[in-house]
Amino acid sequence: MLDMDGFGKLLIFIGIILVLAGILFVFGAKIPWLGKLPGDIYIKKENFTFYFPLATSILLSIALSIIMLFMGRKS
Repeated sequence: MLDMDGFGKLLIFIGIILVLAGILFVFGAKIPWLGKLPGDIYIKKENFTFYFPLATSILLSIALSIIMLFMGRKS
């Protein structure tokens, strides 16, 4: 069970993640390389389109892992 101090930190962390996600949704289209990296799979046929941002997902996963590593360290 979380004490009040831990619960407060958890709420702050969730708030920061939501703010960052909102910024990404608002300004994501203005980042020209996001979603168009080499390694992103894009297949288009006459009435079928398949898009899987593999390289973009890996890059975002690495960035989030580094952020979580630094946030999880105890002083």
